[in-house]
Amino acid sequence: MKLKIEHLNCHFGKKRVLDNLSLQVNSGEIIHLVGANGSGKSTLLKVIIGAVPFSQGKVILNPETYVGALIENPQFFEYQSARDNIEYLAKLRHHLDRAYFKQLFSDFDLDYNDRTRIKKYSLGMRQKVGIIQAFMGHQDLILLDEPTRGLDKASLKVFAN
Repeated sequence: MKLKIEHLNCHFGKKRVLDNLSLQVNSGEIIHLVGANGSGKSTLLKVIIGAVPFSQGKVILNPETYVGALIENPQFFEYQSARDNIEYLAKLRHHLDRAYFKQLFSDFDLDYNDRTRIKKYSLGMRQKVGIIQAFMGHQDLILLDEPTRGLDKASLKVFAN
């Protein structure tokens, strides 16, 4: 078991966003959340990573589970390059694997050595860096929130594989 959620409730003021949600995710499983805008999908992912508090229930992550996430709009150091952003995050986890990073950049048609500030990146390019960030540490639980938003056809094929 990678993740177990039991009777989860989450409120924003008087608005109940998650209501008695229970879920278990095991190794190797892919879970696809479907729902209308505002139905709580992003909130659930934020609760799982600890970015949003919940009012009741349990979120149990296997202590050995390493989570990667791309939730809503990826945030970066705007005046740094994509490479600098990725390497900074990797150093926080003491997991700097430049060969793997270069491969991920190449897969998404980004230049690992490009010094352009991420501030100048298009929505699709930022999304690619967000996907790379979610996978860069060989995480074993990946949470993706609308990951294909803004991607071109070539990147959609890479993502699908």
